[in-house]
Amino acid sequence: MIRQFATFYLGEGLFGIDVLLVREINRNLEITDVDPSPDFVVGLMNLRGQIVSVADLGVRLGLERRIIGKATCCIVLKTDEELQRLRDEGLLSENTSKDIVGLVVDKIGDMITVDDRNIEPPPANMNGVDGKFLGGVVKLDAELMATLKVAEILAM
Repeated sequence: MIRQFATFYLGEGLFGIDVLLVREINRNLEITDVDPSPDFVVGLMNLRGQIVSVADLGVRLGLERRIIGKATCCIVLKTDEELQRLRDEGLLSENTSKDIVGLVVDKIGDMITVDDRNIEPPPANMNGVDGKFLGGVVKLDAELMATLKVAEILAM
């Protein structure tokens, strides 16, 4: 099966999330702090009247906290309810969350199309990220892209 990944960087590491899970990529990073919350939760964002929980993906993956810069973006994920039709049709097996969640990343990369046969099993650790969060690895021309298990990342 052919899949598309929205790619992004956390530090120097290239990562990808199945594009079917992505609602939008947003540069609005006006985030309100919430206490108490897990260390990887940055806060809440108002997205056209909808409240979005925002997580620092780097912290969640065991990396350092993101420093907000000009290229920093928030990848807003679709909810489980929005993805149900795709799961029913067999186009997707992954879950996200019942709530809208955004993931803060350092920089957005390209859209990558990959044949499932080219996705290799993940190592136990890649770019400092625990293997439990990794779905696989794709060899690209100049670098490796790690695919992420979004459901595992969002599990508390």
